[in-house]
Amino acid sequence: MHKQREKELMKRAVELGNSGNIKVVSELFSLLNIDSGQVRRLAVSALGKLAGFANSADIVPALQTKMLDSHPQVRQYAVKALSAYGADAETALHDLNDILENHAEKDYNKRDAQMAIEQINEAIKIRNNQSVQLCQKCNKEVTAEEYSKSQKTFQRTFCDKCFDEVYLKRRNFDTNVELNKNIKAKDGTLVQSAGERIITDFLSSNSIAFRYDERVRIIEGYSVRPDFYLPEFDIYIEYWGMDTIDYKIGMLKKQKLYQQEGKKLISLYYYDKDNLVEILKLKLSRYIGL
Repeated sequence: MHKQREKELMKRAVELGNSGNIKVVSELFSLLNIDSGQVRRLAVSALGKLAGFANSADIVPALQTKMLDSHPQVRQYAVKALSAYGADAETALHDLNDILENHAEKDYNKRDAQMAIEQINEAIKIRNNQSVQLCQKCNKEVTAEEYSKSQKTFQRTFCDKCFDEVYLKRRNFDTNVELNKNIKAKDGTLVQSAGERIITDFLSSNSIAFRYDERVRIIEGYSVRPDFYLPEFDIYIEYWGMDTIDYKIGMLKKQKLYQQEGKKLISLYYYDKDNLVEILKLKLSRYIGL
């Protein structure tokens, strides 16, 4: 597929997922069959975002099919999307267990399958009045649907009222972050610094798949927003681009979390910029062949 067309379809998938409109489901279904793993990945993600709007009886079987996709990231996003449907995804538990027990499956897919199984089972218990979950802000008992939605979005439990409040706060923060992404890399990715542009260009030129500045859950109930995540290798790259006290405190906390969870983290620093490619290549070579 032509790169420009692929980018257009990727953008369209994101727009459809953010629309909250059930009428876009048929278009998303058509994108699931596009000959591009990146487009299919975002189409699957979009279907996950429509949980609570779309008919789960239509969506869940489609997501189960995508758990057999040849592209590992499509399978990963199908697993994550299913967790958003909570108790309505009960029929997917068998397939999720298959991923968990498949020795050839990617470790990050096994990890996400385990979390999805736990969330779906908990939502089933809530629906059947066998378990009680409370909102972490107001302490109100939540429904199975509220539990699944808030876990998918925040990895925390909120009632709908508190969900909206937290969502608005995060959206304002994300908007400010997006406004700072004004440096364009060669592949069109907008980043926040010259150092991040160098890293982006290196990864793209070496055909290394990456996700830039996306939230990734690395521990139950906690997510981080790494500068770069390499899903094929489960590697995180952080470019520490500032030298202020507050920034360093946040950096140390984040590094400690990666270490506690045994994650493969590559740290790069602002003072590395003149030799950033060489340093990145050296550090990456410890995990992958270059």
